[in-house]
Amino acid sequence: MEKRLEPLFTPWKIGNCQIKNRIVMTSMGGTDLFGWMEKNHFDKAGAEFILKVAENNAGLVLPGCQPVYNPMYGQWLYSNRKMYQELARWMPKFHATGAKLFVQLTAGFGRSFTISPMMETLYTNKVLRVLSKPVMNLDKITASASPSPNRWSDKVPSREMTVKEIREYVEAFGKTAKLLQEAGVDGVEVHAVHEGYLLDQFTLKYVNHREDEYGGTFKNRYRFAVEIVQEIKKTCGKDFPVSLRYSVISKTRGFRQGALPGEDYDEVGRDFKESKMAAKYLQDAGYDMLNCDNGTYDAWYWAHPPIYMPENCNLSDVENLRKHVDIPVVCAGKMDPRVAADSIAEGCIDGAGFARQFLADPEWVTKLMADKEEDIRPCIQCHNGCFNMCHYKGVPNDQKLSDSLHLARCAVNAETMQTDRHFMKPTRRPSKVIIIGGGIGGMEAARVLKLRGHEPVIFEKEDELGGTFIAASAESYKGKLRDLLAWYRRQMKVLGIEVHLNTEIKDVKEFGKHDIIIATGAIPRILKNIPGHELMIEACEYLRGAEVGEKVVVVGGGLTGCEIAYELALHGKKPVIVEMKNDIISQKGVCLANSSYLREWFDLYRVPIYLETTAKEVWEDCIVCTDKNGKEFTIECDSVISSAGYIPNPLVKENERESNMDYVGDCKKVGNLRTVIWRAYEVAMRI
Repeated sequence: MEKRLEPLFTPWKIGNCQIKNRIVMTSMGGTDLFGWMEKNHFDKAGAEFILKVAENNAGLVLPGCQPVYNPMYGQWLYSNRKMYQELARWMPKFHATGAKLFVQLTAGFGRSFTISPMMETLYTNKVLRVLSKPVMNLDKITASASPSPNRWSDKVPSREMTVKEIREYVEAFGKTAKLLQEAGVDGVEVHAVHEGYLLDQFTLKYVNHREDEYGGTFKNRYRFAVEIVQEIKKTCGKDFPVSLRYSVISKTRGFRQGALPGEDYDEVGRDFKESKMAAKYLQDAGYDMLNCDNGTYDAWYWAHPPIYMPENCNLSDVENLRKHVDIPVVCAGKMDPRVAADSIAEGCIDGAGFARQFLADPEWVTKLMADKEEDIRPCIQCHNGCFNMCHYKGVPNDQKLSDSLHLARCAVNAETMQTDRHFMKPTRRPSKVIIIGGGIGGMEAARVLKLRGHEPVIFEKEDELGGTFIAASAESYKGKLRDLLAWYRRQMKVLGIEVHLNTEIKDVKEFGKHDIIIATGAIPRILKNIPGHELMIEACEYLRGAEVGEKVVVVGGGLTGCEIAYELALHGKKPVIVEMKNDIISQKGVCLANSSYLREWFDLYRVPIYLETTAKEVWEDCIVCTDKNGKEFTIECDSVISSAGYIPNPLVKENERESNMDYVGDCKKVGNLRTVIWRAYEVAMRI
């Protein structure tokens, strides 16, 4: 192991609990031991994932947060004793790994609860609200410190929690922690004075306007969190470790308004002056560790950093906080292991929190220790499989129900948290399989086929593997995507997969009866109805190096167009976005943490955005557009980039496809990296 990394693998203590190393897998919704958004039970899928992480050298493991009051069916977490008995029987297997387990308990979501269109209907229809109450009591689930707007919806506001309800929650924390302690769990983590969840809403002045003992003064605002740790210590004993998930600074300008890195703004939440006081106060109340980052749901990109956020984005604030407490402090948020190791060696933090990298590769710590870093499948911070709650103008959480119920899956790893349907089964009849197209879909299919025992052969018409992902990973801030591309190319070599570059296949009949996977991708949608469309530069052409002028109009405000505009601005260009819809990035699968960063970045840096606007004509020095009222106007520019989407480009059309052929990737249906990888895995498993 590289010497610089050694501080990560030194022991430390949380209270009297010794942890073998400084690697902490922080909690992710969906990796739960007692189920997620369903009736509480011992979750074997969650336990399988948690155990695999522990077996691969994580020191402290925190499963997905467990609401002490289940939003679905209104069940208190302490009421199902059977699942604690099952947990107790499983714990020796976990402890055999040498890791420690803290279960994260949450008071809930309050105004941050993710509202879907269906939930809006349940709430706004009085009859449905009554009928749905036993299954989903939105009035109780969304209750907050004070009446306040929901993060996602204008139709489901939050009412003020009663003191009686608060005390029920405090008691529930104590009862649940005691059952976990009796089951052999090493500690609990209280979630959270963090990320703008319910407990945090009580601490934040812009949300909490109460005039009773839970509002107003500093101590009153933190009383809820203090009473919880006191109750746990009273119930479980002072030596039972209790961690607190904690946001150092709220980084929030107001409701639904975050503060970007480097932005000059007025903090409406917790600033550092209050934070250092709060951390000491919470420590003295009984918390044994602070598991830290920044942000709220209003500034969600701090707690769930997308690829646009800087590496180690929370580290300096957490290091600063560490100076003001005597208990261990963990930092999470796009942590680089080497930077984390340096900070630990200098005594600036005590542990390093990692989350979604474990979804991409549960074995990454083991590989890091073995100097096999190039074999680590990287997380690309897309949130597309694990946390794709998306939101845009007029629509709350536009997310598939299957995604709402099954978080913590992974776009780049089809097996994560779904081994019931994605698992590697060796073939009984090895055969040669032809793959036409060497993009990510073709390479994933080849990888799975080879691991199953088949002999895949890739034919790629270009001189390198990668397909459109080469362009998709080209922007300066997309190093993690380039790492993923390098990982796939390496897998082709490591597995000894036969690859033919510069080889275009025009007729599949030459392969006879061999199984054939067609992975020929998509072609750009050309706006031929626009006079002067030939003057446009297609998005992939720009990403592959086509020159543009200083002022550039990007036609298309989806994710690709917005990322191009962002890249242009980073390089000193002057982008302008023209979008037909009433909001940019109004598409499923793009997490609000990602999209809100771009929206707010464009607003901060005054990037012009023309919504409900149609491109009408392109000239050498301008583009003519029409607004929603049909009014025509001109935008002067040096270049125009077309980001109008893509059209499937299968080598063999569906009506000509034979039984030995199948499609993967965008040649079947244009999607995203998740749809490409998951389908490639599934097709490769069917052969």
